[in-house]
Amino acid sequence: MAAENPTTPEWDLVVRPHRAVRTAWICAAVVALVFIVGGIWMRTGSTGVEFRVADQFALIGTGLLLAAAILLLTRPRVRVGPSGVSVRNILGDSDFPWDYIRGVSFQDRKSWARLELVDDDYVPMLAIRSNDKERAARAMDRLRELGVQYTAAQYTAAKYTT
Repeated sequence: MAAENPTTPEWDLVVRPHRAVRTAWICAAVVALVFIVGGIWMRTGSTGVEFRVADQFALIGTGLLLAAAILLLTRPRVRVGPSGVSVRNILGDSDFPWDYIRGVSFQDRKSWARLELVDDDYVPMLAIRSNDKERAARAMDRLRELGVQYTAAQYTAAKYTT
C-alpha cells in the first residue's frame, strides 16, 4: 500500500508501551551490571572454591543473556491502518484484517488491552497497558475511531460494488 503512494502512510496509529519499556531497560541494565560485577569479582575472594577465567566469562555471558531476555519486553507494538490491525507481542507478529475484528476492550483488573475477534477469540495487545493510564486511554479511543472509519469504508465499498 505504501509502495503505491509514497506520501500515504501505511499505518495511521502506532502504539508502544511507555512505562514498561523504561522499566525493562532499567531492569536489564541492573541485571547485566550485577552479573558483570559478580563475574569480575568472582576470583578476588577466598571462598574455598577455585574459579577460573571461563567461569567468569560464563557468569557474565549468563547475565547478558538474561538482560537480553528482559529486553524482549520492549517489543510489543500495535499498528492500525486501512488493511487492519497488526499486533506484535513479545514473540511474533499477527495481522488481522478489519472484517475479522469485532472490537477492542480493556477487561477489569487486566494489565493490557485485547483485540476481540469474530470467532469469540481474542489477542492480548501488550502495547496498550493499564499502567500507561492516559496514553492507554488515548490509544484505545483512537483505535476505536479508526475501526469505525475503516469498517464503515469497507461496508460502503462492498455495498456499491454489488
